Amino acid sequence: MGINGNLGNLIFLWAMLVGVVAMANKQHRPFEQAKGINGLDKLIIRDYRNRSVEVYLYGGQVTSWKNAKGEDLLVMSSKAIFEPPTAIRGGIPVLFPQYSNTGPLAAHGFVRNRFWEIEANPPHLPSKTYSKVDLIYRSSTDDLKTWPHKFEYRLRIELGHKGDLKLTPRIKNSDVKPFNFTFGFHPYFAVSDISQIHVEGLHNLDYLDQQKNRTRFTDHAKVITFDSQLDRLYLSTPNKLRIVDHKKKKTIVVYKEGQVDAVVWNPWEKKVSDLGVEDYRRFVAVESVAVEKPIILKPGEEWKAVLQMYVVPTRSSGHPHILKT
Repeated sequence: MGINGNLGNLIFLWAMLVGVVAMANKQHRPFEQAKGINGLDKLIIRDYRNRSVEVYLYGGQVTSWKNAKGEDLLVMSSKAIFEPPTAIRGGIPVLFPQYSNTGPLAAHGFVRNRFWEIEANPPHLPSKTYSKVDLIYRSSTDDLKTWPHKFEYRLRIELGHKGDLKLTPRIKNSDVKPFNFTFGFHPYFAVSDISQIHVEGLHNLDYLDQQKNRTRFTDHAKVITFDSQLDRLYLSTPNKLRIVDHKKKKTIVVYKEGQVDAVVWNPWEKKVSDLGVEDYRRFVAVESVAVEKPIILKPGEEWKAVLQMYVVPTRSSGHPHILKT
């Protein structure tokens, strides 16, 4: 065959090997990239049971979290606008570096209005699942004109083995001076009907009523129920809160670390421009936030938090079968 023939065979075999490896990597990639509404880039994380999470790079925003039956556990507004620079209404918006109107910036900060990137080689962060994606947003020159602090915001989004959804934010001060911020995740959890649910875990806690200029009250009710608009910022809350859906006989467990406060919100019939008239019936927002005591970061320091959500069946008594994760 000769030297040229052997060389040709080696080149052919090498090309075949590269192709097989590339195909294997593609088949085993933890997420797929696709085009979403209005051509915006989105990522889809799936597991072997066809559970899935959908994430838009615009806003670093989770817009869907489906169980094995294909039921979405999050709600998107029927009038959601997928056109930058407008924020996307629904799913899990990311609030940083300011919660709501608690500071000089536009409400809820600006990272929910920015394009994030996939981080191929993030700093080490332990994980128990392959089904995940790491995103990053670095402050831009334009951002510094609005908020003069350099930062890196990393966000890991994981679909757990039991179908749980876990978000791990890491915010690093990459500036030469300290800064502080307030923070939050704003999940729109899907429910059968807002009047058929209650929220547990906030009994006897103080809250700021955001419909009354954040006047402070104490909630003495055992559970929170809904028959009108409600917007409360609860202070120094436990790590675990529960949304009990009586009609569906299920409980959504909201577990958080590093976010000591929580917001419970439903607008009821109050007009919200990018929310459908009847959309309020389909969701409740139970938000993990850090507001009362802003987070302070020195140069080079990094802050990490956790938001983990999972669903368990509810007993007829209204108490969930809590599963450890």
